Amino acid sequence: MARAKASISDQAFVTAITTGRHALVSDEPPALGGQDMGPAPYDLLLASLGSCTAITLKMYADRKGWPLKAVHVDLKHYKDENRSKIERVLHIEGDLDDAQRARLADIAERTPVTLTLLNGADIATTLSSDAPAAPPAVSYTEDELDEALEESFPASDAANLAQPRHSDRD
Repeated sequence: MARAKASISDQAFVTAITTGRHALVSDEPPALGGQDMGPAPYDLLLASLGSCTAITLKMYADRKGWPLKAVHVDLKHYKDENRSKIERVLHIEGDLDDAQRARLADIAERTPVTLTLLNGADIATTLSSDAPAAPPAVSYTEDELDEALEESFPASDAANLAQPRHSDRD
């Protein structure tokens, strides 16, 4: 079972992450109000997919006794018509024939992280009992919720990434 903890405080969007005995930092780029102290959340997602792909292909080639020298995985995430897309390009080094290379590309489609992303994962969110009590319920219109979401999570809208953000003071 994999486990991780993420904590954010008053330092803009800098987020401390621990997983096992490893520590990481995540942040947003300055264009989105962050300090660029670490990879952004989608960068971490791509890093997870890339490392799982490389490790799985290396394990498979080792088990088969194939002369795999290295695997490099280039990844890109973007949105197309409101749908998330990831492009993955494999660069395989070693004296492998075409059938072996094709088999490695086929295996890449079934790595554990690939399958989790393709099949989705059930995410259950609960509120800790040591958290402050929730404020009284307030009802909002769908338009108000959409506006709040766009203001809170500009990185979720790829169009916002291409345009500089301006404050009301500009």
